[in-house]
Amino acid sequence: MPQSGKPQRVGAVKQITSHSNPIVKEIKGLVAQRKHRSQSGLFVAEGLKLATDALDAGWGIRYLAVGPDARDNPVAQKAAAAAKARGALILEVSTAVMSAMTRKDNPQMVVGVYEQKILSAGDISAEGATVWVALDRVRDPGNLGTIIRTVDAVGGTGVMLVGDCTDPFAVEAVRATMGSLFHVPLARMTKDEFKRLAGKWPGTVAATHLKGSVDYRTPDYAEPVLLVMGNEQKGLEDDMAEACSTLIRIPQVGEADSLNLAVATGISLYEIRRNRLEL
Repeated sequence: MPQSGKPQRVGAVKQITSHSNPIVKEIKGLVAQRKHRSQSGLFVAEGLKLATDALDAGWGIRYLAVGPDARDNPVAQKAAAAAKARGALILEVSTAVMSAMTRKDNPQMVVGVYEQKILSAGDISAEGATVWVALDRVRDPGNLGTIIRTVDAVGGTGVMLVGDCTDPFAVEAVRATMGSLFHVPLARMTKDEFKRLAGKWPGTVAATHLKGSVDYRTPDYAEPVLLVMGNEQKGLEDDMAEACSTLIRIPQVGEADSLNLAVATGISLYEIRRNRLEL
């Protein structure tokens, strides 16, 4: 959120009609390439819901592009006014320019460019936490986005990205979070940093693993819980599993040889939080 006492930069409104406009090219680069997102510290989120969620959560916003349909939409206009008040440049664009920005034939009426937020291992505190999910080399942006959304749904504290993970600020991942990205803290760390963190974790450190002999419904999960999930293809590496106090398995009786990572994480999270969730 803006800090009190600091003068706030007021944004402006700019009409863009050319596909070759430098801002259009910048947004296209953020959509298409992780390198541009990493270098700029920015990312793109499409849609009015995500724009509203980001503004409500106080995220920094650089641009808000509004298409023709947004100009008669009171919610979109309110979002644009709020973004402008926070210093964003409001881009009034045609549907064709919006399509060029997002590389979609049927783009959303609103597209925002926001500042990334990512924690380091040193920023993580177990105090007051419910459950953190640590993901070892997650590769699929849809899986990552869905897990972030599920962590939000169960009242989890955050998501740790361990090792070479997919970009949480890729458009596909952001879309899959359905706005939960703006409410769930993310942290990025190396495997060694995770091991040190897990070694001093005060609550249960549980991981799903092929060598797990404990039914996931059996443990008394002591909060704060650290739930560790492995890579989609290779699962959790043995040295990561050794850093955990409890290795769990989800029973299967059909012909499927494994569960989708996001599904397995969701099942585990709802069991971990079962006694703390109420309708």
